[in-house]
Amino acid sequence: MRRYLKSYSPAVGRDMEILAFGHYGRPVIAFPSGGGRFHDFEDNGMIAATAHLIEAGKIKLYCPDSLDNESWLRDDIDPHWRAVRHNAYQDYILNDLLPFIRHDCQDGNIAVALAGCSLGAYHAANFGLKFPDLFPYALCMSGRYDLDKISGSSSSVEVYFNNPMAYLGNLHGEGLESVKQFAHLVLVCGQGAYEDKCLEETERLAGLLASKGIRFDKHLWGYDVEHHWYWWRKQFPFYLNELLK
Repeated sequence: MRRYLKSYSPAVGRDMEILAFGHYGRPVIAFPSGGGRFHDFEDNGMIAATAHLIEAGKIKLYCPDSLDNESWLRDDIDPHWRAVRHNAYQDYILNDLLPFIRHDCQDGNIAVALAGCSLGAYHAANFGLKFPDLFPYALCMSGRYDLDKISGSSSSVEVYFNNPMAYLGNLHGEGLESVKQFAHLVLVCGQGAYEDKCLEETERLAGLLASKGIRFDKHLWGYDVEHHWYWWRKQFPFYLNELLK
């Protein structure tokens, strides 16, 4: 079952579009790749690759639009204002999309899994770490996780609290205990062409997670595995199936 939906987001200030797939199962938000749109996963064969899980009623996929080109990828504004725009997207995910998904699943407390590749993996990891009770599982494929490397270094608090490579090292107390209790990140990366930056940041994020005792799995694929949809189409259903076991 494929549904196209559009609704106005007060936080973003305009209509936001999503595609939803499936009739029953574990809800999963699939973030587009860097600068991608709500149809990114469908256009690149990711829905077809997981059709067996969708049709079997094991997962329901929700593919929202991104604001990457108005936030982290917008080079003509200061990183602080990119973070401010990202926070509008965060409000949309928490206050518009999540309530819709829970209503759609007829469960007001259901936990939602996250997935993404490239910059979408950043979103999955960041939302999973910041809101682990809402999003306890994050599948992150070929991700970039250091905003200093993406948008440039900044002293902005708004940037800091959206940069896992910054805030994770200082996480402690009740905040850390909540992440340790709920969060489970799955970090996947190839070692082939165009994966060098992603591989380096995947290794660093894994090291930070390990140092904090946060649950994660790291899976490095072969030296032939490139930063490409061809490989993400293989990884996506494989690790989603692991989630369902």
